[in-house]
Amino acid sequence: MTPEESIALIKANLAEVLNPEIIDNVILNEKRPLKVYWGTATTGRPHCGYFVPMVKLAELLAAGCHVKVLLADIHAYLDNMKAPLDLVEQRCNYYEYIIKSLLRAVGVDIAKLEFVKGSSYQLDKEYTMDRFKLEGITRISVAQKAGAEVVKQTDDPALGGLIYPLMQALDEQYLDVDAQIGGVDQRKIFTFALENLPRIGYKARAHLMNTMVPGLGQAAKMSSSEPDSKIDLLDAPEVVAKKLKKAHCAQKVVEGNGVVAFVEHVIFRVMSLKSGGKPKFVVKRERDGLEPLVYEDIETLKADFEKDVLTPQLLKAALTEALNELLAPIQAEYQASEDWQRINELAYPPEKKPVNPKKEKKAKGGDPEKRAAAEAARAAKLAQKNAPESASHGVETLKIDSESKPEQI
Repeated sequence: MTPEESIALIKANLAEVLNPEIIDNVILNEKRPLKVYWGTATTGRPHCGYFVPMVKLAELLAAGCHVKVLLADIHAYLDNMKAPLDLVEQRCNYYEYIIKSLLRAVGVDIAKLEFVKGSSYQLDKEYTMDRFKLEGITRISVAQKAGAEVVKQTDDPALGGLIYPLMQALDEQYLDVDAQIGGVDQRKIFTFALENLPRIGYKARAHLMNTMVPGLGQAAKMSSSEPDSKIDLLDAPEVVAKKLKKAHCAQKVVEGNGVVAFVEHVIFRVMSLKSGGKPKFVVKRERDGLEPLVYEDIETLKADFEKDVLTPQLLKAALTEALNELLAPIQAEYQASEDWQRINELAYPPEKKPVNPKKEKKAKGGDPEKRAAAEAARAAKLAQKNAPESASHGVETLKIDSESKPEQI
């Protein structure tokens, strides 16, 4: 690959690139591999939306870049405590397993891939002092704006959420990279880094931004916190089929369509990587007695979808087959690894459902006082049923008692 081809692949399939001249200078003038980092907060279980950054990381590796993956364990805690401290360590381990498996699934050599845990350097004295420097020059409103699309927002935010974007900016310096890559939802953090790292004596970096794939429901993007918007990487084939069958896919509408977007940004690009730039997406139409539709570029597919030649039902069926084929090696690795399975259980233990006090009492036989009252009521009802006979006997008894024990009256 020539330097020009390398630059073209680095910048390909992105929504936006900030400071692209930095990339050109490193490769053309400094004549060395571009150093890039991608960070992920180790919170919820990774889903199929992670294929988008993974495909880009695969392209960067193919372009000769040195790629670092930051397992941002401290960030995971700072984002509204999405990852409790007692689970962060295991979630980092889970993420490393799944990311390596994802990249192998798209057919890339991961020899040049490096994993770094945030806590391995973010607790050091030098980093802490630099964080203090950023905190000293950053207004609360600026920090809130920077993290607006990434950190969970509340009316009364925790201090940790405000520090989150400052640390992400500082990570560029401490990971010693030329560029950072993330989704377009990271743009405000990237611009914060561009403006503020030079203020504390560090150079600005380039920033590469992936398109965010819309969720499969009505969500703006796939999210671990929105179960209906995403497909888990370990979902069984029948579960994938069921979720895609229910996925929102408006007829003849391409814009904002999560199913079409997934085919574009994941399936086509994976096929392109595996086939050396010659993707082929096949849509079977056997049930209709028609020849299959074969697409070698996404624009033709989109045009057919808008004309209703390619219907949502046909597209979903084809995507189900392609996605299950892509997930198969990941799931096979998981099933073959007892250590990965153990880590999964430790990282994401089953949630304990809140106990319903009424059901709990019922299961234990109920409240003792209420149980006694109920038994007394049943006895009274039985006594009323046999009232005539019991009353006669009661009068006779009263007469006998009155005659024999007058002092008690």
